[in-house]
Amino acid sequence: MAQTQALTVGGQFLASTAGPDDVYVREELTDEQRLFGQTAAEFVRKEVLPVVERLYKHDWDLTRQLLRKAGELDLLRLEIPPEYGGLGLDLISASYVGEQIAVNPSFGGSIGAHTSIGTLPLVYFGTEEQKQRYLPRLSNGDLIAAYALTEPQSGSDALAAKTTATLTPDGRHYVLNGQKM
Repeated sequence: MAQTQALTVGGQFLASTAGPDDVYVREELTDEQRLFGQTAAEFVRKEVLPVVERLYKHDWDLTRQLLRKAGELDLLRLEIPPEYGGLGLDLISASYVGEQIAVNPSFGGSIGAHTSIGTLPLVYFGTEEQKQRYLPRLSNGDLIAAYALTEPQSGSDALAAKTTATLTPDGRHYVLNGQKM
């Protein structure tokens, strides 16, 4: 019999009781999950850590090269559905890979921005055309996703942002309306 788990929203987890079956522990990783984690750990050890000083000096070309290498190792496509070039893996797999990559917070932030902030909104909320157009290229590192957030009056508070983007009549460009720096 398949088990279903009710979705926990907001801070509800603080007031609810969790049983042993509701808690995940590392010893329950599958062989496949361990393999992805090992791949990520080796990638960080061999490719990222030797160049950490360059990363901290904001060498964006190097960051992009490393993101492309991560794409070659399938580390950018974990949570993207297979029909868009991804692997469609579970959250535990993605979390475990993220844990291995977070050994270096600079590159960990870059890959996290690409896979989570930049890519997952398309997975969850993108139109079919957007998914087909962007997800395959995001999954292999051909495109690098980002999220531009900061505004002078709102800092990193996304709900206080005032800038808008309006599609031009030709459907090819956006006109940004915001405060000039």
